[in-house]
Amino acid sequence: MARFTGSKAKINRRFGEPIMGYTKSLEKKSYPPGMHGQSRKKKQPSEYATQLKEKQKAKMTYGLLERQFARFYSEAVRKKGVTGENLLKLLEARLDNTVFRLGVAPTRRAARQLVAHKHITVNGRVAGIPSLVLRAGDVISIKEKSKGLAAITQALGNRESKYPWLEWNSDTLKGIFLAMPEKDQIPENIHEQLIVELYSK
Repeated sequence: MARFTGSKAKINRRFGEPIMGYTKSLEKKSYPPGMHGQSRKKKQPSEYATQLKEKQKAKMTYGLLERQFARFYSEAVRKKGVTGENLLKLLEARLDNTVFRLGVAPTRRAARQLVAHKHITVNGRVAGIPSLVLRAGDVISIKEKSKGLAAITQALGNRESKYPWLEWNSDTLKGIFLAMPEKDQIPENIHEQLIVELYSK
């Protein structure tokens, strides 16, 4: 299974946001990575560069590679509605992202691992595909044998976030994907229109 294995700190510094999770380096070094990062002259990026950077940010945020991201974009185009919003909704509806949003895992990378190692079930069946797109009413739960895993109990112990399109029952350790999120409910700082403009060239 292909995945990004590089430095999270470098990615955060490149985009100036903690898109790969919190790292102290972003506070200590507010300039881009690389030996010329601090001395590099600031210049107005081209339209293409701005659009490409936004696509790269979305890919890194949700942990997708190029081919996977292109597939989600193609599906967003086929759906009715605004393409950019459709894309964000599909990315948010991925199983690994939903496990992360529910607080079962501290990061999307950890959530992807839980799903891949078959610790998560959807509607009572073991789901080992992180890219599975959920539908309204789907029930996400932790496999009975996996409920005692230290990584899961620790993540649930620090659980704070709540999202209106998800419902979590802390007694049964089950979550429900209520509906596709609306654009204004998604907390990620992604300008989806720039991505649409890039793919439209």
